[in-house]
Amino acid sequence: MANIKFIKEDKLVFAVDGANLRLKAMENGIDLYTFWGKMTNCGGYGQCGTCLVEITEGMENTNPRTEAEERKLKRKPATYRLACQTIVQGDICVHTKPQ
Repeated sequence: MANIKFIKEDKLVFAVDGANLRLKAMENGIDLYTFWGKMTNCGGYGQCGTCLVEITEGMENTNPRTEAEERKLKRKPATYRLACQTIVQGDICVHTKPQ
């Protein structure tokens, strides 16, 4: 079992190990998208880069960056992830809309 702490929202979400971060956020009413992202998101396929989050704690409890993330986030800090590509494997803290 993993605890996902959404910092801005001050919300703790519980997930099974192997859960997708974007799906868990959406299931729990966490808004990942800016206004533009709401209109242009790709639906979780790692193509648009609009579900950007920062993992502030527990990066070791996520999967490595995917190829899609490497392309989209090459100029971003290593702590930035696409929620749709992030698999949660333990406790993490997440900062939504980090820009």
